[in-house]
Amino acid sequence: MSDLVIDGAVEARANVNIALIKYWGKAPADRPEDKNLPAVPSLSLTLDGLYTVTQVAFDPEADTDRVFLGGVELDAAGTARARVILDRVRALADVAAPFRVDSVNHVPTAAGLASSASSMAALAAASARCAGLDLDAGELSELARLGSGSASRSVFGGWVAWEGRRAHPVAPIDHWDLAVVIAVIGTGPKAIGSRAAMERTARTSPLYPGWVAQAHETFTDALSALERRDFEALVGAMERSTMRMHASALGADPPVLYWQAASVAVLREVERMRADGLACGFTMDAGPNVKVFCAGADVEAVSRRLTPIPGVAHTFVARPGEGVSVRLVNQERP
Repeated sequence: MSDLVIDGAVEARANVNIALIKYWGKAPADRPEDKNLPAVPSLSLTLDGLYTVTQVAFDPEADTDRVFLGGVELDAAGTARARVILDRVRALADVAAPFRVDSVNHVPTAAGLASSASSMAALAAASARCAGLDLDAGELSELARLGSGSASRSVFGGWVAWEGRRAHPVAPIDHWDLAVVIAVIGTGPKAIGSRAAMERTARTSPLYPGWVAQAHETFTDALSALERRDFEALVGAMERSTMRMHASALGADPPVLYWQAASVAVLREVERMRADGLACGFTMDAGPNVKVFCAGADVEAVSRRLTPIPGVAHTFVARPGEGVSVRLVNQERP
């Protein structure tokens, strides 16, 4: 145990991560600490430039936890998601005081760009340190998972696998000179959140059992391609995972459809770029935005092809990023 941070606050910064091999579906949870265990394994890349900064401090005069996002206090439902992590921290540290949380997302919220991953990873890291807990990266990954399954991966930098209670790194940031060109199609909140869509898919889609059955083979193929730096094989596994995930969601009742016309147009342009000899591949999460992987040297060429597509608001480039970082600060809020 470290000392409790009584005077001042703790600030954590966590980057988003993009899943090449998708987490879509949860394993049964018998205990609160088993929340958000994955039904299928996933492989991700932590990205720079898209991140959350969160400050956490004890607030002993408050009646309950207070959580602010972008300066606006969250309602009971929004606070409840954070409280899952805060309650676990209090239990581990044997403290009782409420927390005040001030968080700023430097990424569009609830738009399929993994803001929940970065925000819950930052919250876990800041609250644990504030309560005097000395958690290693694996333990911190378990804690972050309680708030958002994908947050377990944002604790680490570079390439990360997640198969059970915690994620673990599989390759460092400099393993491969790849980059991601993100075609932003929608930045507003999604019609249905990832968690609700995932649960609906698992409950009602006849395609869901097939999705689960094939997932480990695709995951293994991607890991092997990553180790060999085989771009064609990695893209093949990544696109297969994307399409099968969305197919299972389309089979839900009612169907879960995140794609927009511009999303399909971007996918078609990726096909044309490949036909023109430009190595690239796509992935999509629970939202309309498309992430296109390519060699670091090819980002300008890919961006030039994607930016003019009707319905694409803009594009930007992200590269492999670091894991979560923590520092002590005074009581000033972000």
